[in-house]
Amino acid sequence: MAPEIVTEGSGWHEQEADRAELHVGYAGTGRARAAAVAELGKQIAEAEPVFVLRGVTVLHRRLAVHDQWRGNRVVGCRATEDVVLRLDDVGALEEVLTAVVASEPATLNGPNWMLKDPDAARRTAQGRAVADARDRAEGYAAALGGRLGALLRLSEAGDGGVEPRVFRMAAMARAEAAPDVRELGLEPEPVRVTVRCTTNWELLL
Repeated sequence: MAPEIVTEGSGWHEQEADRAELHVGYAGTGRARAAAVAELGKQIAEAEPVFVLRGVTVLHRRLAVHDQWRGNRVVGCRATEDVVLRLDDVGALEEVLTAVVASEPATLNGPNWMLKDPDAARRTAQGRAVADARDRAEGYAAALGGRLGALLRLSEAGDGGVEPRVFRMAAMARAEAAPDVRELGLEPEPVRVTVRCTTNWELLL
């Protein structure tokens, strides 16, 4: 069997996020399920205008209804709806986030910074990973007094991928004035795409 050199390469590409996601939760409570769901319905009805703002897409909505316990006794019910919003125009984040906070959600997490086209960033990272693996292989070939031959096999490791940056904020308390989110530092952040690969090369002696 002809000698081979096996090397691993890694590469990454980083660029500013051009998409964001917000995870928003609303809640209603009541003595019975119907009352809790009705209260939640009022919260959602007040929040609905947020979901149709410019550049906002509702990715999914999830409803949960469960009993509230005190010791071994049911004392009421809580209904929640979790909504994931995608924002394709990060320039409108301040406007959207102000409206979301004003809708007084029970929970608010985000933004999760993302890329609209992660494939382009991944291809750049792949090229750098292969170049890194080849450079390492050429070094080993030279150390053995030979030279690098053809690429025999290439496989991608599974521990890379897109690494979205996350800024988490708690829902603000109820206030008379409109919430001001300008001082929270919520500017788009870099998103890094990382690729790792394993390569097998022919060694020519």
